[in-house]
Amino acid sequence: MTRLAASAPVSLLYVPAHKPRAIAKARTLACDMVILDLEDAVPAGDKDAARSIAADALAEGFEGKLVALRINPGERMTDDLAVLRAGTADYVVVPKVSSPADLPSIPPLPVLAMIETPAAILGLATIAADARVAGLIAGLNDLAEELRLPGGVDRAAMSYGLQAIVMAARAHGAWCFDGVCNAIDDADASAAEAREAYRLGYDGKSLIHPGQIASCNAAWLPDPADVDDARRMVAAAADGAERFDGRMIEAMHVAAARRLIARADLSARR
Repeated sequence: MTRLAASAPVSLLYVPAHKPRAIAKARTLACDMVILDLEDAVPAGDKDAARSIAADALAEGFEGKLVALRINPGERMTDDLAVLRAGTADYVVVPKVSSPADLPSIPPLPVLAMIETPAAILGLATIAADARVAGLIAGLNDLAEELRLPGGVDRAAMSYGLQAIVMAARAHGAWCFDGVCNAIDDADASAAEAREAYRLGYDGKSLIHPGQIASCNAAWLPDPADVDDARRMVAAAADGAERFDGRMIEAMHVAAARRLIARADLSARR
């Protein structure tokens, strides 16, 4: 199973799978990935309708975007996975993954595993190492509840978990994505969370409102001068330690330059 696409998506927008108008709008937005959500965004009585709408949406496609389906855990998982077999998607988002035992036994697509419990944080190494897992998504709302944090989500109180997710992803060659910002009417808060996630080393951030997309994309947008420097470095690099533009570079610097170029190219395609 191929774990990763060519470059990591930055902006991952959850879209309720039972709302055709929201799905249609998502096709016009500048997000890198659309996650059709069959789980928390869909009321219990609308699950069957959401599967049907999601199947139609996947069949129609999302040109220029990666597409994932967030399924339900437990007894609804089998019916949800059938939607993937009927349509075209790139990834399946699996919530409440506390160990590899919570993953589908034979998922039809690479998995983005949601890390939402203390058990998941403590078991990150085994989850990220699983061949089915392409990436990790921080599920901060559920994690805050499990930790019994007063007043809801407190990112400072969850700093250990946020950093542990990045560590596990990097150790096992997986992607990692920050959790959602609940403050959909607070543009400054959303932008600040995105900048923090970038500084922590996350590949991108999951979002719940179209108004959060621009600030998320901006947080990972490389400076044009840095991109030019990276392109020149890659073009000039040979092998081993060498001199470039007045400084010493090694393979690690060239690898970082390639990642920067990939982010710039992704931004240009939006």
